[in-house]
Amino acid sequence: MTAEAPLVAPRTGPPRFLRVAEYQAMAHKKMWRTSVLTMLLGPALYLLAMGLGVGSLVDDNPTSAIGGVPYLEYVAPGLMAAAAMQTAMAQSLYPVFGSVKWLKTAFGISATPVRPADIALGLQVWLGALMLVGAGAFLAMTALAGAVHSPLALLAPPAAALGGLAYSAGGAAWAVSRQSEQSFQPILRLGILPSFLLSGTFFPVSQLPAVLEAVARATPLWHAVSLVRGLTGGRIDAGTAAAHVAVLAGYTVVGLALGARAYHRRLYR
Repeated sequence: MTAEAPLVAPRTGPPRFLRVAEYQAMAHKKMWRTSVLTMLLGPALYLLAMGLGVGSLVDDNPTSAIGGVPYLEYVAPGLMAAAAMQTAMAQSLYPVFGSVKWLKTAFGISATPVRPADIALGLQVWLGALMLVGAGAFLAMTALAGAVHSPLALLAPPAAALGGLAYSAGGAAWAVSRQSEQSFQPILRLGILPSFLLSGTFFPVSQLPAVLEAVARATPLWHAVSLVRGLTGGRIDAGTAAAHVAVLAGYTVVGLALGARAYHRRLYR
């Protein structure tokens, strides 16, 4: 199915990408309960099992290498960032692929004055809002568990959402460019799952072999985990925080650029 890019776009009204974000929100209304369960139930169970269960054993070990903080305080921020990453990938692979392969909704949107860059950006605005809400709810649970000790923790949900965008922008670009969904499961199993386990969520990456540590530090999740953990614990300086934000923003911007290009090729070829 092909479409021609509109020649003239109206200059009045809200930005077109916000219209796309609004559409995504309205389409999501029918499945919000599933999203809430996905964003909160899994991380909450991990928080109980790892933070309170395994954490009681880790805290009894005086040689622990997690910086002398209770394990719950260590693992909870990592789970917040990891939950945002998982939401990002869950919403940016199959749903985006479906919009250009099965449901064809992206083609319908492209028949309006909305441009490919608007579709790519609007999707990420919506996903950012979704991840921000999920991270905010997780922060509330973490605070109730007694694992938040700094007012800087209020910045943790935006930081987690930015970490999620570093994945969802690239994930959406990949999904739009595919003719088949066969590559998605290998990405989730061989890329996302190892990243979840080895990017500092549960233990410092310094305990990994040198090669794996270097790989872990290059992932967006490591930067997101380090940033969120520093904010919730109040143990991060402005320079370090800015460096993490810059890396995550860089991943997001590159993903958005690739996404806009992929949408244009797919919709107007």
